Amino acid sequence: MTNESFVDLRKYDQTWFDRGRPGWYILLWWFVQAIAFPLTLHSFNGLRCWLLRLFGARIGKGVIIRPTARFTYPWKVTVGDYTWIGDDVVVYSLDEIHIGQHCVISQKTYLCTGSHDIRDPAFGLKTATITIDNGVWVATDCFVAPGVQIGANTVIGARSSVLADMPSGQVCWGSPCRPQYPREIRNS
Repeated sequence: MTNESFVDLRKYDQTWFDRGRPGWYILLWWFVQAIAFPLTLHSFNGLRCWLLRLFGARIGKGVIIRPTARFTYPWKVTVGDYTWIGDDVVVYSLDEIHIGQHCVISQKTYLCTGSHDIRDPAFGLKTATITIDNGVWVATDCFVAPGVQIGANTVIGARSSVLADMPSGQVCWGSPCRPQYPREIRNS
């Protein structure tokens, strides 16, 4: 085993990567998010949703987004009706992120669509879409990796690392996250 670095970061190149908007537009979005989001009261969801829509996000009706949530590129984000996005959630949208209807993405969760190729000496950027189907609850402080799909009505337990697809209708947890048992709903 050598003590020399396997990577040479001088060779890193992401000139091929399309952020989806010009640099000035991205800076404008980051400025608006840094000022407007944290200065709005918790109940001003409509303003935050409006700002996200203004910058290209597809946001459904009745969506609740907390003021400390962060969206890298909102034009790559879709959020379905009546979904909640909690405090300190990071929506790292280098690629598309699709969140269904009636979902809860709890505080401190990190939705990450970008990573690097550890076999590439230039540490090349890799991105992949995240899809969270309808009725999913991602509990607090979870990590969802690039390319993951979480099936409808699944619960992801607190502090889980979701590194692979999770099936529909399951309660899942762990690092790495794994299905534990079927989710059941009481009839009211």
